[in-house]
Amino acid sequence: MDVMLFSNGKLPGNTQLLEFGLDWIEAMVKRTGAKNFVFIPYAMIRGDYQERTEQLQAGLGKFGCKVTNIESADDQVKALQEADGILVSGGNTWVLNKMLHDKGLVGPLRQAVLQQDKPYIGWSAGTNIAAPTMCTTNDMPIVSAAILTSLNFVPFQINPHYIEATMEGHMGETRDERIEEYLLMNPHQVVAGIPEGTLLHIQDGKLSYSAANGKPMKLFANKQEPQYFEAGSDIQFLMERGC
Repeated sequence: MDVMLFSNGKLPGNTQLLEFGLDWIEAMVKRTGAKNFVFIPYAMIRGDYQERTEQLQAGLGKFGCKVTNIESADDQVKALQEADGILVSGGNTWVLNKMLHDKGLVGPLRQAVLQQDKPYIGWSAGTNIAAPTMCTTNDMPIVSAAILTSLNFVPFQINPHYIEATMEGHMGETRDERIEEYLLMNPHQVVAGIPEGTLLHIQDGKLSYSAANGKPMKLFANKQEPQYFEAGSDIQFLMERGC
């Protein structure tokens, strides 16, 4: 399994999608030999699928890759089977997870990544769905979607776009408080909060954490003080947890 889970798609000052992660992606392409990527855009609500496909083509095209929008395929399961790798966009996790289930793509995606070792690159919502469930998404449930189980590539929950902040005058829950609530209801789980510009990478069962901006990962567990992990820290214990 070779899976890259980015917190987000852009950093301030970036002009290109996944610009801050292109060196990591280039290394993946060279390592796996993947050239033909299928792009799953279903999390996007306010953007154009084909325009996003072209943005990704501009970035990955530098490495000799071709990016195809899965919406252009007559048979989307076959498109996954024939692709060398998979790209999954950020956006609304509720919409993404619902559409993957509705279109019968969850099983084929798991087979492609877990059994056929096809590289997977997700960001934001595309990272959320790599966890056992999408329960730690930041997104509003803008569609009727009762199914919370997702791709389960990793045995822990992920909170992309994690920000450790409070806003003056804001009386709602902070991100930490929302995660604390989740853990009180799901005490067996842990949540990895990954800030902007960071990456969780699973390669051959080994988990690593990288940051383009030096920000640490924050790990939450029920009724415990959160732990911070810098880029390069040993976080393999997270992969050894039971789901």
